Order: sequence, then structure tokens, then C-alpha cells
Amino acid sequence: MASKPWTKGVLITTVFLILLPVSLLAIWTFTGRWPWPGLLPKTYTLRTWQELLFGTASLGKLLQSSILLALVTAGVSTVVALMTARACVVYLGAAGRWIQWMGMLPLIIPGTVLTIGCHLVLLQLRLSDTWLGVLLVHVLTALPYSMAILTDLTARVGTKLEEQAQLLGASGFTAFYHGSLPGLMPGIFASMSMAFILSYSQYFSTLIVGGGRVQTLALVMVPYIQSGDRPLASVYAVAFTGSALLVFAILEGAAGLFRPKGGR
Repeated sequence: MASKPWTKGVLITTVFLILLPVSLLAIWTFTGRWPWPGLLPKTYTLRTWQELLFGTASLGKLLQSSILLALVTAGVSTVVALMTARACVVYLGAAGRWIQWMGMLPLIIPGTVLTIGCHLVLLQLRLSDTWLGVLLVHVLTALPYSMAILTDLTARVGTKLEEQAQLLGASGFTAFYHGSLPGLMPGIFASMSMAFILSYSQYFSTLIVGGGRVQTLALVMVPYIQSGDRPLASVYAVAFTGSALLVFAILEGAAGLFRPKGGR
């Protein structure tokens, strides 16, 4: 069926609204001087890219630290949320709804208050200024979103295919892997993507809990934005966005590889 003319207009407008800021961001990465009201910069420079690639903040180490922290956060949040969702939906009944509500509490508490409170607890546990401490706070931040995604999906998928497989002699894990997991894979990918970007973009919690010892790309990028150094902020933003999109593509490919054949 041919698309309506207004849908093409909406699509073109959406693409334009996405590409325009991206194009401006790309131009700013090469800008030396851009006085108002000029439409284009007056001078261009490679200073920002040299700072990104060869400056004091090593891009390779920042990407490695940021991506590893965000991936572990995504994995832990998704696994915990999936187990909690199945327990609440399949086994706990009415009590499960209270657990779901309790899981949303980190969203109700302001982020600053939550981070300071977590920092005080981690100080007592001697986990402040450590990678593990930052990981725990990131997981706590991402877990409500993962639970919200996976709880609703678990309720829709149900356990009928698992029960049928177990009646035919399959083990519990085999029944789950071939019965429910294919239907849960879109939610698992969505949960990991949400948790990844939440962890990847965390600044305040990483700064407070990590004490400056846990270095991430966001931790380096935000001060340049706040200081008004637009060219350096732009080049770090390009690195941030590009690396995040690359990880999303890898996660989507991995989700397809791990989806059992013949699953629904």
C-alpha cells in the first residue's frame, strides 16, 4: 500500500531534525573561531581532535573504562530484573506487585539525594572511590527501568510453552531456553540498551562515588560543556555518541545470535 503524502513529510522532517544538530556538532569539532552572526566558522583547526586522540585524557582508556562499566551494569541489571520479574509474575502473585513497587523507589528519590545516600553507605563498606562502588550505584539507577521493561514482557509471554515442554520431558532450563527466552529476547535487549546508556551517561554519581579515580568518557566530557569550550565538548560528544551507537549495534547482533532457532 502506497504511503500517504503526510507520512513522507513527517519522515523528512524527522530526518532533518536529527541530521541538523548532528551536522552542527560535526562542524564544531573542527571550529577554531565562529563569531556571531556568521553562518559558518571563520577559522578551522584540528586542535580538538589532537586533544581527543593524543591529549592528557587517553581516548582508548576512557572508552575501555566507560564501555566495560556500562556493559557490566547492563548485564547485572538485566539478569537481576529478569529473575525478579519471573519471581513476581510466576511465583509470588499479589506479593510480587509490592516487590515491583519497591523496585521503583529509586525513581522517586531525587538523583542527588540517592547518590549522596549511597555514597555514605559505601563509605562505611569501604567501597567508595572504587570501581565496584560505582557499579553498584549504576545498577541501582538502571534496575527500575530494567524491571519495568521485563516485568510487563514476562507477564505477556507467560509460562505456557515452558509447562508444555516440561510435560513432554524437557528440563526446567531447556523449557525456559526454548519456550520463553525467544519471546523475552526483545525485552532483554531493550533492558540492556536502557541500562547501558544510563550507566554510560552517568556523571554526578560517577564523580561522587568514584571520587575521580574511576574515569569515564562522561566524566571528562561534561566539564568541557560546562566551561563553554564548544569545540572540545563537541569532539567528545561525537566520540560518546559514536561509541554508544557501535555498542548498540553489537548488542542487537548478539541478541539475534543468541536467539534459539525455531523460537517464536
